[in-house]
Formats: sequence, structure tokens, C-alpha cells
Amino acid sequence: MTKITTMRSLGLSICVAAALMFTHVARGDTPWGADYFPNVALKTQDGKTVRFYDDLLKGKAVAINLVYSSCSNVCPLETAKLVQVQKVFGDRMGRDIFFYSIAIDPWDSPAELKKYANKFGVGPGWLFLSGKDEDIRLIARKLGLSRAGDLDSKDGHSATLMVGNVATGQWMRNSSTDNPQFLATAISNFLGWNSAKPTVDYAQARPVSVGGGEFLFQSRCSACHTVGGGDRLGPDLLGVTTRRDPAWLTRYVSEPDKMLKEGDPVAQRLYKKYNEIRMPNLGLGGGDVAALLEYLAKAGHSVNANGVLTKASTTP
Repeated sequence: MTKITTMRSLGLSICVAAALMFTHVARGDTPWGADYFPNVALKTQDGKTVRFYDDLLKGKAVAINLVYSSCSNVCPLETAKLVQVQKVFGDRMGRDIFFYSIAIDPWDSPAELKKYANKFGVGPGWLFLSGKDEDIRLIARKLGLSRAGDLDSKDGHSATLMVGNVATGQWMRNSSTDNPQFLATAISNFLGWNSAKPTVDYAQARPVSVGGGEFLFQSRCSACHTVGGGDRLGPDLLGVTTRRDPAWLTRYVSEPDKMLKEGDPVAQRLYKKYNEIRMPNLGLGGGDVAALLEYLAKAGHSVNANGVLTKASTTP
């Protein structure tokens, strides 16, 4: 059995349970309780055995997604975005809300998941969980974390975050790669943390003009990179369009996973320098890549508030 076969079979076994879950508002006893969710045993990234319902769900507010540590597509972006959400929540993490990332690859041991979590700077209140293949399939099916359309993907899962108030039986589905501030606000509102505030009429809002390249950077890249703000999970991209060969850079943005697998020396150095975090293949088309690089080129010529070009990270 190969990893990819196992993960494809996971996708084939999952049905859409979330359509009912996230629209349900509990009346009295919620049907989304101990009789619905399996109480199977899982392992945390620290090797502790926990029960899915009794220890992880019962009476809690939770946010759950699927990952695997060797993912070269959307998982690194999901995790980086959720790290930013975690920072917004601060000390609410592990008290008012719990994050769970469930490994869909049976080869992901607690040690592998701990290594993965540490790469991204995951803090308290966020567990990475592994378990028996059949138990993970059952949990995924019950949560509705994959859809029929996801069968076309390489691993049979989507960038989906299920947020639940288990005590009330209310659930909602979100994209785990959404803007972190927006996602944090949506979760806060859903859980009733934000008190009602006076709203501002849209007519009073300032017009916003964001080009395609800037939008791509903010939505796909900013969780790991800055332009002139220093390194994050990945390198500062200030001046990257002048430091790198254009053809190399275009291909690297398009298919970093293939270049790393091929042993490209620069891709290998970047991988090792930045904590072995894989740059995800975002599936960008040629037009998107060109727009993104054009934005980075223009941003590289901007200056900071003091009129001095910010120093970029050294070339690995």
C-alpha cells in the first residue's frame, strides 16, 4: 500500500456530512454528540493517547482540519495561515477554543507531526493527531471534511476548516486558507465572542484598489513571506526579482515541489535554510505567476517610511 493509494481511498470513503452539520442549530440535546462522533483513540504529537469525543470534543469549541506532513500542495499554506489565527486568539487558545489537525497519512507518526508543528511555531491549544487508518476515515466522514469534488485532487482532501461549538451542536465550514484576520473574526463571531458594535455605512468606506498580483501575494504568500519586513517562515521577497534568474523564478513559483524533488540546488538550499518547510505548489497559472512577479518587482522599488529601502534577507 502506498501513501497516495491510502489517501485516495480516504477520499473515496468520505461523504458530505457537513451540509447538515454546519446548518444545524441545537434544540435541547444536540444530535452531534457522543452518539454521532466516534470515541476512537488517537495519538497527539507528544505521544499521548486521547479519545476523540471524550477528550477532544465534549463541551468544547474546536477548529479541525486534515493535513499530512509530507504534503507539497496546500497543507503548508493552511498551517501557516492557522498559525496567524492562533496568534490573534492569544490566550484563548487551549481555553476557549482548541485547534486539531488530523493526519490522513498513516505514516505520520507523533514524532513526524511534532516536527511538522515545530517548523511552523505552533503553540499551546493546538494538537496534531494520528491514529488507525480506519478511525481517521470514520472521523473525516463524520466531520464532512472532504467532498466528492475533492476526489480529483492528488490526496483526496480539501483546504477546509470545520469550526464547531460542540456543546450547542452548531458547526460551520470555512476555508482554512482564508485571510487569517477575517477567519479569526468569523470564528469569534460564530462563537459569540464579539459583542455587537455600531456599524459603518459602506458609503463611508474608503475605496480599495488592489491589483491581481498584490491580491495573490496577500492571499497566497503573506502568511510565509514579507516584502521588506524581514523573514517569516520563508525568505523576505524584497528584491527577489533582481536576485533570481527570471526563468528560474517563474518556474519555482509555478512548481516548487517538482524543483525540490529534482534536486535543484537553490531549491534545496532554501528548503534547508527555512526549517525544511516545503513551499507549496499553489497551482498558479502563467498569468497569475506573471502578475505576482510584477507586483514583487514593483514592491521591491518602494521605500519604507524613512525613505530607505529595507534590507532583504541574504541570498541562501
